[in-house]
Amino acid sequence: MLNETDEDALAEVYNHGLELEKKGDHDGAEREYRKLLEMDPSDPGGVSIRLAAMGRMAAPSKMPDAYVATLFDQHADVFDDILVDQLGYCVPLLLRERIRKLGLGPFETLLDLGCGTGLTGIAFSDCAARMTGVDLSERIVELAYDREVYEDLYIGEAVEFLQEFEEDDGTRPMYDFIAATDVFPYLGEVRPIISAAADRLPKGRLFAFSTETLPDPAFADSCFAVGPKNRFAHHLPHLLSELEHAGFQTLSREDITVRLEDGAPVPGHMIVSKKRDQ
Repeated sequence: MLNETDEDALAEVYNHGLELEKKGDHDGAEREYRKLLEMDPSDPGGVSIRLAAMGRMAAPSKMPDAYVATLFDQHADVFDDILVDQLGYCVPLLLRERIRKLGLGPFETLLDLGCGTGLTGIAFSDCAARMTGVDLSERIVELAYDREVYEDLYIGEAVEFLQEFEEDDGTRPMYDFIAATDVFPYLGEVRPIISAAADRLPKGRLFAFSTETLPDPAFADSCFAVGPKNRFAHHLPHLLSELEHAGFQTLSREDITVRLEDGAPVPGHMIVSKKRDQ
């Protein structure tokens, strides 16, 4: 556990690195950010992501858990204002409309990965009998609880929850529908979450998620990249290939605007898939 002095030291180095990055001094910023990683390898400031965005480090397989939890804990009280009002985020409603058009549902059980304050839970409250939410941020989960749309809420990382969660009696719950709206931008490697989702779904059940993307040249020889806003973007052909590999049939894929950044639309994809019957 870091003491107050340690946290002050980390904050000083982080703020100096951020100042240098904003000035365009990437050499100086890299020096400070690498110093931070030596001071605290858990990376609560997410500097590994910033280094990847600057091209100074290979993109990690996902954002550091400590960073994601800290980020959302800090912004929990204004989360909906930022996400919906400022960034124009409406992916849960887009997904609900897509599910309606596909003629799918209602669902007995829905697992909402990265549930945030409950926007996806609200969107699906009319067609899911029992909803479970999971998020890394304790403060965010408290706000989701206040929405009173989830029967169960857990604090945890999405992939680890899928891989490890058991009920008190030792059984591993299965779900009719797993939704992951705005989760993939925090993950680089997608095989773990797709494979783990497949293990929690009976045949014929659904896995739906949204992603962000970039122009093809940005991916080079990789399947994912850290974009200019320090979020992961994914190459669509790789996503579809991983779904096929895990035994999913893609029912729908569409180009969407995930959010706005500085007033400009952020392109992405929304995919609805079904675990194959055979």
